[in-house]
Amino acid sequence: MADNPRIGITLGDPAGIGPEVVAKSLATGEVHKLAEPVVIGSAWAVEQGVNLIGSDLKVRRVESVEGAGKDPKTIDVLDNDAIKPEQIQWGVASAEGGKAQLSWNALADDLTEKGQIQGVVSCPVNSTAIKLAGIPPRDSAVEPGSTYLFLASGPLRVVHMTDHITVRESLDWITKANVNKVLDLMHSSLGEWGMPNPRIGVASFNAHGFGPEDENEVKPAVEEAKKRGINASGPIPADSVFRQCIEGEYDIVLAMYHDQGHIAVKTWGFIGNIALVLGSPYIRVSVAHGTAYDIVNKGIAHHEMILAAMKTTATLAAGKGFPKD
Repeated sequence: MADNPRIGITLGDPAGIGPEVVAKSLATGEVHKLAEPVVIGSAWAVEQGVNLIGSDLKVRRVESVEGAGKDPKTIDVLDNDAIKPEQIQWGVASAEGGKAQLSWNALADDLTEKGQIQGVVSCPVNSTAIKLAGIPPRDSAVEPGSTYLFLASGPLRVVHMTDHITVRESLDWITKANVNKVLDLMHSSLGEWGMPNPRIGVASFNAHGFGPEDENEVKPAVEEAKKRGINASGPIPADSVFRQCIEGEYDIVLAMYHDQGHIAVKTWGFIGNIALVLGSPYIRVSVAHGTAYDIVNKGIAHHEMILAAMKTTATLAAGKGFPKD
């Protein structure tokens, strides 16, 4: 892994707050200390974001990511002409904007597969614009048993056993084999990212861990994981394990279903929380907020989430673990 990795930042919907929050984040100078950031999107839109915040950053359109992202006073933008400036109407979903979003995501995938960038930060996309484009997006959804949603906010890091399915359906996924599978993936992925032997707290499904799923599936899986050298504990009552992670007793928590993990993360620290897909072939970090059409071009969008995503992508790609701040 590179000490100073090159990361791609896909602009998301060019009519949303992406240009503003990208400009604000790169204007801090914090990202260039950790990585060589290259924006993948509309150079014109990024210029509007820079002008909006009154920054003296320069925007440079580049034809290749090679050698880009080195100057902290310049935002390098790889612009594939996916959308023309006159096609961008601030705060309005359009087919052109939807096509551009998908084009930039595909370009980031291609660059990562070729090893030209070591991680990707995704600004928010707009599903209405993508539907207007009429092009099916690449399948990047979380698939139960294959990939897993990973939310992080400061010291609280949570992987979800299941995501967008009902609580009743999630019961079918809580098996000893499936718990073992995600524990192996958590252990190996965090190790590759610079957190060897992570302390994993496994949340119980039922209140206080009293129930057949916890006793017959989760508990035996944790015991088997320990025999393989994985530092896992549980099942731990869900009303305690997230607080224990915040306080440093665990490095990460395995939640059993969507709301169990989401409520904990969004209550603890909504501003600054980020999302990864565990099991993805490369590091891709996104944010919890949307395109915020209602505040576009007002200069009031919070950039803390996308800045946290940039810094996290940089440190994970460098094998240095999660940022300390």
